[in-house]
Amino acid sequence: MTATTTQAPAKTTFAAALNTALADSMETDAGVCVFGEDVGTLGGVFRITDGLTARFGTSRCFDTPLAESGIAGMAVGMALNGMRPVIEMQFDAFAYPALEQIFSHIAKYANRTRGNVRLPIVIRIPYGGGVGGVEHHCDSSEAYYAHTAGLKVFTPATVSDAYLMLREAVDSPDPVVFFEPKKLYWSKDEVSLDDLRARYDGEPTAVGSEGRAAVVREGTDVSLISYGPSVSAAVKAAEAAEEDGISAEVLDLRTIVPFDDAALRATVEKTGRAVVVAEAQGFVSVASEIVARIQEQCFHSLASPVLRVTGFDIPYPAPKLEEHHLPNVDRILDALDELQWED
Repeated sequence: MTATTTQAPAKTTFAAALNTALADSMETDAGVCVFGEDVGTLGGVFRITDGLTARFGTSRCFDTPLAESGIAGMAVGMALNGMRPVIEMQFDAFAYPALEQIFSHIAKYANRTRGNVRLPIVIRIPYGGGVGGVEHHCDSSEAYYAHTAGLKVFTPATVSDAYLMLREAVDSPDPVVFFEPKKLYWSKDEVSLDDLRARYDGEPTAVGSEGRAAVVREGTDVSLISYGPSVSAAVKAAEAAEEDGISAEVLDLRTIVPFDDAALRATVEKTGRAVVVAEAQGFVSVASEIVARIQEQCFHSLASPVLRVTGFDIPYPAPKLEEHHLPNVDRILDALDELQWED
């Protein structure tokens, strides 16, 4: 008798999911084009656009000069003429020269024209730490964009969401700032890209993540609320807390704008306690906004003050110090210890 073996499902990286999402969007819509610094021949510094120029040609995926404001401004003109540009800002802090174009034009065009002119632009921004990067390479700048009316802000935390959310962003009629946690690029999951493609192409509105947070771990005692690069730390902290008899629920916001208030209320009303976990500095941050919403909407459900575990209010530190700067399991568990546990 011949023994049979069961082959484990193939694992897909976060980067491959993004690359496939771009390719599928370009295949589906001839108006989708990808451009930015080194995204063409090189395939991007993180290789997210690898192979797109060879497959679709230099008119659909091409390199630009090192001029972020020019990249964003060109995207405006192309969108006004019926195209769907997907632009890459090579690193989070490199995007700052483009802020005037993004804030003054990309975000405001629909309002300026009373909704008659929409700009379907995706601004891809690798962000966050955890890769040993130096200053200007590890910022978490999501609050700037979330504060700007007229922009959607997406940030996936799983391989499946990387594919589905990027496809959704490209299909959006309005501008989307798509934050990609760079430390997750080479993370893997047992997921089939063919299945994700079929799932999205079959009924994209049914799998949409816009404004829909996801409970990635059920719990009853406390809610850990996070997004993007910090979700994995929240999950690991929840697993560690379970050993101490604390049942922690983890909520992945997925999209910061639009914001899923219903999911936020549901988890906090269920557990009565909340800790917000995010890499960005805590002062005047997305984490601050989440805490404010919990206080406003769930005050009578709270058994303890809402706490935050965030990056410190300093410029991003040198690589040797980033493990102390970023939210980690120990810092999250310390926050859980500070909660009021006596009824």
